[in-house]
Amino acid sequence: MKRKTLPKLLYADAHGNIFDHPYLCMAGMNGTDAVLPEDVELIPLPEDSRLFTIPDTPPMAWDARQKKFITVATVKEGRREQRVQAVSAFMAPGYVRTLLPACDYSRKKVHLPLWSYTAVGWDEETERFVVAASRVDTNENWLPKNYDDRKLDPLVRRMAAAFPENRLLTQLARCAVDYHCFAAKNLFFRRWEAPIPTSPACNSRCLGCISLQPSDCCPSNHERIGFVPTPEEICELMLPHLLEAPEPIVSYGQGCEGDPILQADTIAIATRRLKDGAPDGTVNFNSNGSLPDRVRMLCDAGMDSMRFSMNSVQEKFYDRYYRPAGYRFADVKESVTAAKEKGLFVMINYLVSPGLTDREDELAALLQFIGDTGIDMIQMRNLSIDPDFYNTRMEVTGRGIGMYRMMERVKEAFPRIQYGYFNRTRGRFYPEGFETGWPIR
Repeated sequence: MKRKTLPKLLYADAHGNIFDHPYLCMAGMNGTDAVLPEDVELIPLPEDSRLFTIPDTPPMAWDARQKKFITVATVKEGRREQRVQAVSAFMAPGYVRTLLPACDYSRKKVHLPLWSYTAVGWDEETERFVVAASRVDTNENWLPKNYDDRKLDPLVRRMAAAFPENRLLTQLARCAVDYHCFAAKNLFFRRWEAPIPTSPACNSRCLGCISLQPSDCCPSNHERIGFVPTPEEICELMLPHLLEAPEPIVSYGQGCEGDPILQADTIAIATRRLKDGAPDGTVNFNSNGSLPDRVRMLCDAGMDSMRFSMNSVQEKFYDRYYRPAGYRFADVKESVTAAKEKGLFVMINYLVSPGLTDREDELAALLQFIGDTGIDMIQMRNLSIDPDFYNTRMEVTGRGIGMYRMMERVKEAFPRIQYGYFNRTRGRFYPEGFETGWPIR
């Protein structure tokens, strides 16, 4: 249904109080261009999402009177003009953004922290916030409402007492309690997907790495693991999880580590033991896929699924973001192909940003990549990074064709491809009706 009126601009005052503008309309940004959101990409702000400001950065809006986009540096309050700043949404998991917040980024004074930034406005017709986004996964296990820290603390204490010498448990307890990692919390709640960090080292130097950042950049979200756990430490924690948890998955490759592919020998030993002890459990491997021979070895060790991270399927953009040390994008593509040839369920962790992901050349390269590798799923993950910093480093100018349109065209070319946001158990690799599983209304 076409809207009668466009959503209104949201702005914040110096204290962070958020207001809607009486007549200026919400804009979004695709790449470096301000655009009007299309009806199809405007959805109610998902439950468990958050609003926050973009400090000292004025928003941009559509002025229907002048029929142009304008920068809104001040708003009149009675006789007084007050400076305002832009507002962004951080969405609940399972939703991919289709537009960035529209701002005059040239006036931004700080390097924004590692969050994903989404265009948001106020819909007067429904009296609710709306965002430019599309739902790509219906799994609600990861919603914040499922993670009550009042229940977590005694569980952490109990497991710590049961495994006092296990260094991996100490690491995951810190991740759960200090960094509020939902995956780490799952280990203590004994449910769903639990993490297995293994690698203090990495052969990528990602611009948006959440565990290691140069001092002149934004701070990392948490510290990286400082040791390699033994196969015994891994199995002591993860085998009971696979045997007892509902919908059990254990996953290598977490935000609190480098890349687990550098610890493939340890991981292969642990995985064989896990699969011998819990053959029905799901063991997943998240990686940059930089070393194809190690990927093949891990497939043979019993992995059920693999997810390979990339911000682009074009080498020039991949290199600018990942800054690989000692490997090339061709190695990543070989790993993806090898995992599929070994019979695994294969996903790409596609770190998306409007203006690059929906470029015509990126779409053409993605279609070629899907055809060449046979991947099963594209996890549409919102890249958490300062949008202006990212566009500058990627040398993005102008706009793409639109994220929603990009996803439509991929689905038209490959109806079997699945969109998602989360890893799945073996029994859910190919759910009924996945050929038509998007868009999710």
